Amino acid sequence: MTGVCIERLPTVTPPLNDIQKKYKDLLTTIELEKSLKSDHELRHETDKIQAELLKNESADMDPDAVSKITAQDFEDASNEEYANFKFADIVTEADKTGDKSTLDRCLQRHLVLVTHHKLGSDEKHIMPQGLWKEGETLRQTAERVVSEHCGPDMKVQFLSNAPCGFYKYKYPSEINGKVGAKVFFYYANYKSGSAAAAAKANWLTRTELKASLPARYNQSVQEFLIEERF
Repeated sequence: MTGVCIERLPTVTPPLNDIQKKYKDLLTTIELEKSLKSDHELRHETDKIQAELLKNESADMDPDAVSKITAQDFEDASNEEYANFKFADIVTEADKTGDKSTLDRCLQRHLVLVTHHKLGSDEKHIMPQGLWKEGETLRQTAERVVSEHCGPDMKVQFLSNAPCGFYKYKYPSEINGKVGAKVFFYYANYKSGSAAAAAKANWLTRTELKASLPARYNQSVQEFLIEERF
């Protein structure tokens, strides 16, 4: 079988950790030390020269050369506009209601797609997976699994032609003739669209994933997922 780990990357930049903050401050300091004057700063200097020339009545100066809107006027207007600007709330309605079926949640976190699967009398929410068919490569099986389980509307980007993980399990006793399955995982980034309603899909954070997936299955998944530092 082939399983697909579809991950939505953060849509809002996660908060910086201590090392990242120090590095950011260092880059800002270096950039400031090496930077030239900006167009706005040069305009400020030009406005000061023009103001001095206007004070001197004997100075020969072209009135058309005097800017009607000075750099200070522009700066004051920009500061006023910034003061009235309000950032949108990072906590969405889906976060407040605990709706895990939508991508409009946990905007600063990685989210992984799990879909509803039934195996005998057992029902689980695991990653989309399906049987390999003769003549297919495992990558082709993975692409078909996404289409069959999530619908044609969802677009993803596979990051390799080779599997990134492996898991095997035994079937429940009521399934006769088959001992179990081997699952080869592929990793893909979510691009656009939404999963079909029949998939009963949920988008889970790393913490929710650990609590939702079966223990051994989750252990195999965690081996290829990049650690989230948040």
